[in-house]
Amino acid sequence: MIKTLGKELKEYKLVSVLTPLCMIGEVAAEMIIPKLMGKIVDNGVYGENMAYIFRVGILMLIIALFGLAAGLGGAYYGSKASTGLAKNLRKAMFDNIQTFSFSNIDKFSTSGLVTRLTTDVTNIQNAYMMLLRMAMRAPATVIGAMIMSFMINPRLATIYLVAVGILAIFMALIMSKATVYFKEVFEKYDQLNESVQENVSAIRVVKAYVREDYENDKFKKAAGNIYNMFVRAEMNVIKMGPMMTATVYVCILLISWVGAHMIVAGSLTTGELMGLLAYCMNILMSMMFLAIIFVMLTMAQASGKRIAEVLEETPDIANKSEVVTVVPDGSISFEHVSFAYNTTSEEPVLKDINLEIHSGETIGVIGGTGSAKSSLVNLISRLYDVTEGAVKVGGIDVRDYDMETLRDQVSVVLQKNVLFSGTILDNLRWGDKNATKEECIRACKMACADEFIERMPDGYDTFIEQGGANVSGGQRQRLCIARALLKKPKILILDDSTSAVDTATDAKIRRAFAEEIPGTTKLIIAQRIASVQDCDRIIVMDDGQVSGFGTHKELLESNTIYKEVYESQTGGANADFDKQA
Repeated sequence: MIKTLGKELKEYKLVSVLTPLCMIGEVAAEMIIPKLMGKIVDNGVYGENMAYIFRVGILMLIIALFGLAAGLGGAYYGSKASTGLAKNLRKAMFDNIQTFSFSNIDKFSTSGLVTRLTTDVTNIQNAYMMLLRMAMRAPATVIGAMIMSFMINPRLATIYLVAVGILAIFMALIMSKATVYFKEVFEKYDQLNESVQENVSAIRVVKAYVREDYENDKFKKAAGNIYNMFVRAEMNVIKMGPMMTATVYVCILLISWVGAHMIVAGSLTTGELMGLLAYCMNILMSMMFLAIIFVMLTMAQASGKRIAEVLEETPDIANKSEVVTVVPDGSISFEHVSFAYNTTSEEPVLKDINLEIHSGETIGVIGGTGSAKSSLVNLISRLYDVTEGAVKVGGIDVRDYDMETLRDQVSVVLQKNVLFSGTILDNLRWGDKNATKEECIRACKMACADEFIERMPDGYDTFIEQGGANVSGGQRQRLCIARALLKKPKILILDDSTSAVDTATDAKIRRAFAEEIPGTTKLIIAQRIASVQDCDRIIVMDDGQVSGFGTHKELLESNTIYKEVYESQTGGANADFDKQA
């Protein structure tokens, strides 16, 4: 974990080294000043030597200014190092997430990834700042003060040594209990983020079903779980406060009592006693800072493991060392393909699929819910890898292609249509960032999206809210189709992406495809036979297998499932492949 996180220091290694050096300089200044104060009292005040007081006072001022400069440098460099590490961690995680295949993404919940990118990174940032500054300053102060105390009077310094040992034991006991709670609290953060995310993204459903009270209770419970965990952890941590205070006062009393006797006996001076008391406060305050550091590091350890999980996750799908960078044509073949989302599954989702699709063909794909239609087409753009067999595009195994090259030539309009915040043109140019407005308009005409865009006050400059909340489902589908067409792909996959448009618009879109992009291989997944009956050929899926593959006429004659559903749909019944006639 430490090695993984440490790699992200990169350009902030130098400031990470300068920070503790500055803190050591500050501690050195603080250690010298009590010694000089004692000399002023013993040699200047009691010796009535104003010149000596003046000289030592000037020296103390110079040392104090040096300590101030070192402290400011430590604060500056520490802030730069910790915020820089946080920036690099977030970027590294986000970059790695972009390389994940769908199977990698399935391992992490969306809320969990959000927590890692926000709360967990903030914990690492704060802990790293403490580690560079206080974790260096506090031990250095304890060691330095101990050395100076033993140099003044070993007998009195032994009191510190005993006190520090007792505090260390108590701190270890308390922190071991608190650690358990801090490790659990971040799982509760995931639940909280999940509650917020679901509520905001589905706010229209929440209001439509009048479930505000339910959502409020759900959030209250998630927030309450975090509260309870933190209270339990803090209840353990706050025990250190009174214990530290009691130890400080006991040490001061013992040093004062023993020191007074030693002054009377002539074995200790007043200035030396003052210095010892100053070092006593330095040591015990540093121990309090160490306790805080332990709390921060405990929280950071849990966060660091979660961040490392994302950074160390290796994409299941990656390019080979030598890849093909040109897709010859849009032909597709499935050769004894089987596929399972989980390698431990008893039964695969797709079973021994054999298909041959020619370049430029329009292929319909129909079947009931759960028949693996989407799984079938997801293998073409290599969103998942096959478990057995091979999928070939242009006669070449998709695993031999450079993934970016392959996905540039296989344009997919997924079942769930997603638009991003920005103008309509911004969203369309996801298909081609260099597309002109004229090219965007042409793509929208092919997708029958120009009809509603032109009615909008700002036309193609209309702002789309996050997720496309200000357009209808059918409008979202048509914009996503237009976006896919702008890629000018060799293969176009429409995964049930015209389900929200009316039959007439669906027919217009299919006619535009036939006329405008005849050389593109088109795969159209649908529930309505009317949407695919004019295709060159149709694939009928049933329970992960190809039940039939042929033209509309051939399937009516040879495929019982296809025939029964067609007769039900054309006969006026509301039938589909989930419920045959």
